[in-house]
Amino acid sequence: MKKTISLVFLASIAAASLFAASAANGKAIYDRSCKACHGADGTPNPAIVNMMKVDIKDFKSAAVQGMSDADIKNIIANGKGKMRPVKTVSGSDADDVAAFIHTLKK
Repeated sequence: MKKTISLVFLASIAAASLFAASAANGKAIYDRSCKACHGADGTPNPAIVNMMKVDIKDFKSAAVQGMSDADIKNIIANGKGKMRPVKTVSGSDADDVAAFIHTLKK
C-alpha cells in the first residue's frame, strides 16, 4: 500500500513538473517579443516611452510583481493602454513569460 501511494505521489509530481511554467523558456520568448519596449531587465525603453508618450511600468516594481500570472497573461493577450495584444505569445508561452517576469523582482 505504501509503495502504491509513493508511486502515485511521484507520478503526480512528475506530471506537475511537465506542466509548470518555465522562466528560462519565458526569457527566450520575452527577448523576442517584449524586450524592445520593456527592456532586457524589465526596465522600460526610454526611447519607446518618449516616442509613444506612454507610461510603461518597470517589471521589477511592486505593482507588476504583485500581479498574478493570469493578470500578466491577460495583458499579453489583450493589450493594455497603447500596448497591443501580442498575438505571437499565447498558451504555455504566455505562462512562461509570466514566470520570467516574476523572476525580475528587485
